[in-house]
Amino acid sequence: MSEQPKDERAPEQTAAKSEYAETAATGEAFQAETEADAQGQAADYEAVVRLVKENEELKDRALRLAAEMENLRRRTQRDVQDAKSYAIANFARDMLQVSDNLRRALDAIPAEAKAAGDAGFTALIEGVDMTERAMLSALERHGVKKLEPIGEKFDPHFHQAMFEVPNPEVPANTVVQVVQTGYVIGERVLRPAMVGVAKGGPKQPAEQAAPAEPGPPDPQAEKDA
Repeated sequence: MSEQPKDERAPEQTAAKSEYAETAATGEAFQAETEADAQGQAADYEAVVRLVKENEELKDRALRLAAEMENLRRRTQRDVQDAKSYAIANFARDMLQVSDNLRRALDAIPAEAKAAGDAGFTALIEGVDMTERAMLSALERHGVKKLEPIGEKFDPHFHQAMFEVPNPEVPANTVVQVVQTGYVIGERVLRPAMVGVAKGGPKQPAEQAAPAEPGPPDPQAEKDA
């Protein structure tokens, strides 16, 4: 029985197969590791994006809260200031009635009585007048100011029209007479001024016409001269 010839390439083929299998296993392991790294990086990116979004939301919420607190602080400060400014409004309004009565008393004194020169009566008049001025001065120190509307355009926010006065020499709706003095406290009207307004004048003050500029000489006029 004859012997089969030995294949001398068998060890080389076996070694090649083993090397190929090892290379394939290494490639698969590398691919698996690469995929795992990619998945890990994707997960890390998503986590970073989520954290950035949460940070922006927290920052926006903090800014809104800070803005609300600032608005609350300003409103509170304004309310406190208004309370200080207008706390005496009712009291000041009552004191204005007293001042009005003092003024009426002074205006009711006949001119003959004033001219009589009685020392006691003169001292009484001066005392009443001084009391009125002191009262108005005290109110002014607390923000109460007198309105001076004569010559101003009628403003319904500060004035109360009682009658109209025909007067074509002044613009219509101009205050020409004050029946009762008005007062403001701070930026609020404490009592509107009762006034009479002009009627019949121009709607707007007449603008002064500008002088005409001299033109070129007229030859015909020169000839006639």
